[in-house]
Amino acid sequence: MAKPQRKGSKKEKKGSRILQREKEEKALAKLKERIEQYDPAVDEKSLSQFSDLPISQETLQGLNEASFVSLTDIQKKTIPIALKEEDVMGTAKTGSGKTLAFLIPVVESLIRNQITEHDGLAALIVSPTRELAVQIFEVLAKIGKYNSFSAGLVTGGKDVKYEKERVSRMNILVGTPGRISQHLNEAVGMETSNLQVLVLDEADRCLDMGFKKQIDNIIGHLPPTRQTLLFSATQSDSVKDLARLSLTNPKRIGVSSDSEISATPESLDQYYIRIPLDEKLDVLWSFIKSHLKSKMLVFFSSSKQVQYAYETFRTLQPGISLLKLYGRHKQTSRLETTMKFSKAQHACLFATDIVARGLDFPAIDWVVQVDCPEDAATYVHRVGRAARFGRQGKSLLMLLPSEEEGMLKRLEINKIEPKLMNIKQKNKKSIRPQLQSLCFKDPIMKNLGQRAFISYFRSVYVQKDKDVFKIEELPSEKYAASLGLPGAPKIKIKGGNANKEKKNASRQLMALSKANEDGELNDENNGPEKVRTKYDRMFERQNQNVLSDHFLKLNGNQADNDEEDDDFMSVKRKDHELTEIELPDLTVPESKRSAKKALSKKASLASKGNPTKLVFDDEGVAHPIYELEDEEDFIKKGDAKSQKEAFVSKETEAMNEADIEDKETAKNKRQEKKRKRKEIERRAREEVSDSDGDEGEGGYVVSLGGDDTNVDLDRDMEYSSNNESDVEPAVKKPKWFENDKHEKNKKKDTFVEFDEPETLEDLESLTAKLLQH
Repeated sequence: MAKPQRKGSKKEKKGSRILQREKEEKALAKLKERIEQYDPAVDEKSLSQFSDLPISQETLQGLNEASFVSLTDIQKKTIPIALKEEDVMGTAKTGSGKTLAFLIPVVESLIRNQITEHDGLAALIVSPTRELAVQIFEVLAKIGKYNSFSAGLVTGGKDVKYEKERVSRMNILVGTPGRISQHLNEAVGMETSNLQVLVLDEADRCLDMGFKKQIDNIIGHLPPTRQTLLFSATQSDSVKDLARLSLTNPKRIGVSSDSEISATPESLDQYYIRIPLDEKLDVLWSFIKSHLKSKMLVFFSSSKQVQYAYETFRTLQPGISLLKLYGRHKQTSRLETTMKFSKAQHACLFATDIVARGLDFPAIDWVVQVDCPEDAATYVHRVGRAARFGRQGKSLLMLLPSEEEGMLKRLEINKIEPKLMNIKQKNKKSIRPQLQSLCFKDPIMKNLGQRAFISYFRSVYVQKDKDVFKIEELPSEKYAASLGLPGAPKIKIKGGNANKEKKNASRQLMALSKANEDGELNDENNGPEKVRTKYDRMFERQNQNVLSDHFLKLNGNQADNDEEDDDFMSVKRKDHELTEIELPDLTVPESKRSAKKALSKKASLASKGNPTKLVFDDEGVAHPIYELEDEEDFIKKGDAKSQKEAFVSKETEAMNEADIEDKETAKNKRQEKKRKRKEIERRAREEVSDSDGDEGEGGYVVSLGGDDTNVDLDRDMEYSSNNESDVEPAVKKPKWFENDKHEKNKKKDTFVEFDEPETLEDLESLTAKLLQH
């Protein structure tokens, strides 16, 4: 039984809510007053902690619990200006705290504008990579713990349908450019008219990774009256163009006029070594073996090199945990690797430039760049993973003799001067024999080595700075040997003057010159010329894949080499002749019903249903056509009600026409069946008249092929003779109601005999039997 409610409780609750609302409004008005009175130019020197900023108590409490107390330089300059709702274009050193520099203004902007969960999207944060987006979202969850906003994370590799159902209810959305652009185009309930803040983190990387089209689309969906915060560790021409399009009178913070590249952290010790290409893996192995108690991040130029180095080093077991991370990993694997490396105390991560931007891995001791970065900006971002937030860190850059002069000159222009480090030969250990053994024993490892070789040369070829990257000076054979390969694979690179000249040259002259070189001209000694197909040319390439040598041996193209080898077993190809007995039976089923079902479209639809045309989206998920139809195209066809009525009427008309055809078909089938039955009856009568002409009491029954219907033939009917009929008469079987009549007649004409009763019981039994009859 419910307790009786105390009088006045509703009024007290209502009064407490009013008091709480008045208290919040007073705090908000006081906060706005503090922001208006705050002068960044005057009060910047007195700023040292987050508590000195004009921010709400909820945000300050979240910062304290997350151990964010002191302000960094970029935060001192950016947050006060951003709190005044001005556009900001910020540049700072890597590891200087840019994430909090835009997250705090975002949260405070939503508090001042009194955004609730029913107001829709109010803040949008765009990040170039999934890992960086996850990191931003985690920091946002910490500092916004005591606020009532809803926040969401959308990145590639996740379920789009799951996100579409929830993205419209988010106040703050963090994600990558591609996925955010997709939701803005496709999500039905995603409204951007109430957007307050747009944040573009690592804007230069977003443009370098090819997201310019998606970013333009995102900006096109947003209202022009908004606050925009653009942050990056470097500034380029493309970023400046983007700033002109999306920012209104922005405050430039941390951008130096004489240099476009920001300086590296002061606590970072930078070194470089001069090393030949074929000694890179040996030096890397020796470096890892001598720093087993360190946390290292190793950069390669391509994912294939990361895979090969990871697999070979893991097999050789250097004595430290090895991890790998590159762009083509699945989303779950990438997040798992990121978390493992962040929590590890001693580990080595092989990665591409996907982790070079913005990610905060705690306490990295060494950043090793095995391959030369494409420019000074990439160098700054790579080494910025170490020495973050004032910690100590070191970096090592491996430069080829052909790269040293050009790369050092570009770093010097940006006020970066790494020190030369000498390698002690006694500490250097070669792993070339082990790599050769691995490639010889394992074809998969050999294939990985070949792909790593090709990907490295392609990465050098596509570089724009030809003064640094000189592909013609790379020792291909030595580098292939250092990877454990028996020879350098042939590389086909599209484009170039050589390919252009080859394309325009006469093919007949090229064929003649090649025949002269190979000594395969038709003459009296050589005999007829052998026809070479594209498959022959493909398998003549040495060291292109792991199956080439095996195919050549099987195909007999290495007969000379096989004769020299003393193998006790040899494999020869033989073309077998197949007989019809060996082939499987692929004939159609003999059953008429199954054949009809297989050949009839109507019969197959009866069991499987009507087919539905589907369209696949970018994620490979199937949708009906109407789901991906543009809204404008749908509106042009009329409103939904009229389209529905037109569709229903059209389908009804089609169904009526089909119904008429089906009825006509069924009628023809019944008539045909009746005609066949009459014909069989006629033939049966003719056969009966020609047989014995017996006029007994019983009639005759004719069995129709495939039909269980019994046709009675009256013996008084006139028959015409027909000796060609194949139907034989059969004795008519009595019906169920006729059986009782025959039995009764039979019982009337039959005498029943019983034994003479001897006792009273026998007499009673006889009486009962007689009564039954």
